[in-house]
Amino acid sequence: MFRFKTIIGPKLQNRSIKSQKTEAKIGVAILDTFTALGMPKTIRIG
Repeated sequence: MFRFKTIIGPKLQNRSIKSQKTEAKIGVAILDTFTALGMPKTIRIG
């Protein structure tokens, strides 16, 4: 939650629960993308 609030923001902007769920899913997808970009690509040698 710390990382989510730091990057996305401290609170959700939408008022309805359905919109808040969608907003949270989008935020999590963005964080997953950031995490994937930062992960090293490993390959097996030999």
